[in-house]
This record gives sequence, structure tokens and C-alpha cells, in this order.
Amino acid sequence: MFGRRPSSSFAPGADVGVREFANDAALPGATPAVGHASAPDAPDAPNAGGASRARDPADASRANPPAGARRESGAPDGHPRAPRDARDDRDARDNRDNHDDRNDPDGSGHAQDHHEALIRSETFRTIRAVVFSSMNMSAALMMSRAEVREGIEQTAADMIARERLTVTLAEQALIVDEILNDMFGVGPIEPLLADERVTDILVNGPDQVYVERAGKLELTPLKFRDNAHVINVAQRIAAAVGRRVDESSPMVDARLADGSRVNVVLPPIAIRGASISIRKFAKRNITLARMAQQGNLSQAMVEVLKIASACRLNIVISGGTGSGKTTLLNALSHFIDSHERVVTIEDAAELQLQQPHVVSLETRPENSEGLGGVSQRDLVRNALRMRPDRIILGETRGPEAFDVLQAMNTGHDGSMTTIHANTPRDAITRLESMVMMANGNLPLVSIRRQIASAVHMILQIERMRDGVRRVTRVTEIAGMEGDVVITQDLFAFRYDASAFQEQVHGMFESSSLRPAFAQRAAYYGLEGALLGALQP
Repeated sequence: MFGRRPSSSFAPGADVGVREFANDAALPGATPAVGHASAPDAPDAPNAGGASRARDPADASRANPPAGARRESGAPDGHPRAPRDARDDRDARDNRDNHDDRNDPDGSGHAQDHHEALIRSETFRTIRAVVFSSMNMSAALMMSRAEVREGIEQTAADMIARERLTVTLAEQALIVDEILNDMFGVGPIEPLLADERVTDILVNGPDQVYVERAGKLELTPLKFRDNAHVINVAQRIAAAVGRRVDESSPMVDARLADGSRVNVVLPPIAIRGASISIRKFAKRNITLARMAQQGNLSQAMVEVLKIASACRLNIVISGGTGSGKTTLLNALSHFIDSHERVVTIEDAAELQLQQPHVVSLETRPENSEGLGGVSQRDLVRNALRMRPDRIILGETRGPEAFDVLQAMNTGHDGSMTTIHANTPRDAITRLESMVMMANGNLPLVSIRRQIASAVHMILQIERMRDGVRRVTRVTEIAGMEGDVVITQDLFAFRYDASAFQEQVHGMFESSSLRPAFAQRAAYYGLEGALLGALQP
């Protein structure tokens, strides 16, 4: 694509001063590149100052073959170019394969060390500078990733041959991947977004990238070039969703194209460098049955929750950060009848409801002038005018709690939400506090009566020390006794302290108590199934 057509995103014949890196010490273990190291000497060598030199006519003929003689990169002679979408898919696969091929099977980390050395080398910086200086960015952003990749490959190959750089084909492919990720993706952490085992990506400045796999955090060897590189990626993420993040507005919540949730904090608020926190969007919906197989809860608990959803109980899911609240909420939503109209409300859309009749609403922050903001409370109030059968609030954390309780108490049974709390009793206390934020004049006993009337069940989920997320309690709100909300546990996870190992041991136990919603279950013809599921 280097100078092939007038509209190309790469300027024809662009050349900048380049230094000689035939013996670049920053590339440990590098071997001569096939077809590059043995290239004939160019007629003009760069002078000591790194001045530009004339382009080899042979290079120009390779970059601009005669009309009718050119074939597309990667396509056999006489074969038409693959459709644009297919080429994009192929390019994405090639990108993944290139990264996978460079993983060292013995786990020694040598491949990653070499990767890091390469992208921090002078060779990489120089090739990157040449590519960007010869590129029309406005035109490039209008083209497919595969087309831009083709242009980058051609530009990089021409430069490597011309300057006789010691770069292998594998290293050249890696360099192209890194430049593409810088242009269209999130830089060095792009491969982590494609790794389905990773649930969280945490960037603490340029030199620390943590991930969560299987419920446990681990430090990766990935690094950014410098703090400016982190800030550049953060600003690109924010700009993609119409947000701004800079020194005057150093914090932002955003969402990637795949639905992953992103939080960015820039200096001077982030003292040790820009911070990026990504909660990845699960590509596959998990069911309660699957969660039972994984040991997140018992099969008896699944049956009770299935009945609770069918009986249209209002459910609050309580837990700490990263405990799996949204995942559990998604799994519960599978039991919602397909004929019901569901309205979801979230700060950043994460829910993946499978029902056909779902309206998803998302908040909007205020602009730089403090105008145009749409809060969760605004959306809850508006949802009441949309004739919902159920309202699902992704997370309750402010005065919208008052409106959610009002909705649960006014015919929108089966509504659900999540809340940050460590125990079911703490969840009730937090609801009380949030209702007071909306209406501080309400007596506490009145607020508690509203909670006892509106909320039927609290599910407590916890990420335990072995990384496994478990539903540790299924707690029913049984009403009021005086001015105290009465609760009873239907199920609880009992930890076996005598079997202390890296893996947590214990069992899910039923209390065998008759649920307060047994009469409601009878109305739906499910009382027998409910009582049977609670038998130990």
C-alpha cells in the first residue's frame, strides 16, 4: 500500500533520517531476517548524522509493481482479494496466532522477555516513527485494519531491507502487531482483552500490569513504553465513547466496544502514573446450573432460586468488589419469563439478558459545563412510565435506592439489583443509608418497613481466598418485629476449619426452615417443589 494509490494512508516515498542498527544490542538473540539481511548493498549509505538517502529503484519497483502484475498480499496469483470482512477476521486470527506462537512452552518467560526487549529497543522506536511519519492518519482511520496492516508491513519491510536491520520475520510481525495495537487498540494490553481466562486488567503506571485469572491477581511482564504511552491509550479509550480525560478532568468511566468496563485515573490524581482498570465483558453467558457444577452454589440452591424467580420475588445480590454480583444477576435473569417486559438500568452496560423483550438504559455523565447528565435515579423514575414487568438495576449505590424500593412496592415484582455489602444485614443497613440520602426526613422505622415490604431475598456472594466465588448465604426477609427487620437463612456455606488448605473446603447447608414465601409459592403451584429443595 506504500504509494500504490492516491488515496493511500501512506505517503509515497516518505523517508526520514534513520540510524544504522545492524548490531542493535537491545535485541538479544536476534538472527538475520530471511530475505532482508542478505539484501544487496544500497548505493547510498546514511552518513554519520543519519541523513536521508535516495530510495533504491528496486525498492520502488517492489512497492509499485506494474499495472496488472500486482497481487494482493497473502493471495495467490490470479485469485481475487478476499471480502473485506473476511480479511478483517483473517487478520484478527493472524494477530492472535502471532502472539500465541511466541509464547514459550516451557513457561520460562524467554519469549516474553524478548518481546519486551524488542518493543523497548531503538529499532522498534525507529520503525514506528517511520511508519507514523509516512502515514495519513485520517485516511488510515477510514480503512479496515487489514488494509492498514498491509501498508505497515510494506513500509516496515522496505525500511528493514533498505537499512539492513537485523530483524527476523517473527520480530517484524510482532512490530507490526504492536503498531496496529497502538493505532486501533489498547497498546501492549491488547492480547489480554482476547484472553478469555482474564477477567480484570489493572494498569498501575507504565511498568505494572496485573491481571486476574481464576479469581487470583498476578503480575504480568507486559509494560508500556512510558507514562505518556499509558495516558495516550487512556485518552483513546475515553475518546471512543465521547468522553474526555486530561489534567482538568482526570477521572472517567468508559466502556470498550466489546462491553468491557474501564476506569481511568490520570496524574496528578494518580501519583505514581496513570491508572487503567478494565473489568472484562464476559463473552459467554453463565447459567446457575453451570455455577453449581463449578462449586459456586449447590444444586438445591439453584432449585430454590429458580422458584424464587418464578414467584417474582424481589432480590438483592450483595457482595464485595469483584465477587461476581453481576455474573450471578445475569444467571438469575435466565429464569425470567420470555413474555415479560424487562427494563435494565446501569452506569455502564454489563448485563446480558437473553429475554427477547428487554429495554437497556445507561446513565450519562454531565458535560464540561455541568449539563446534560442523566442519573440512575432519573432512569428509574422514567422506567416506571415504560410499563415494565420487572426493573433490573445493575448496582444500587445512591439515592436511587428510594425509587427502587418504591418500584418494588408498586407492582413491579421480580425486580433485582446488586449492592456492595459484606453480609445480608449490612446490605439492609446500606439500603437504609441510601434511602436517607434521597429523603432525610423519613423516620428510620418507616424506611425499614419499606425495605421489609419491598425486598424478599438477599443473596450474599463472596470471592474466597482460593479465588472461587461462592454464594455464601441465601437470606430471606421475613418481616418486621418491632422496629427490627427479621431475616432467616435458607442456605449458608459452612467453612471446614479443620481442613485448612490452599483450597477452601466446606459445604452448602440448608436450614430446613419453612420459607416466609411458601404461601406465595403455593399461589404459583410451587410450594411442594420449594419445600422439597430445602430438605437436607
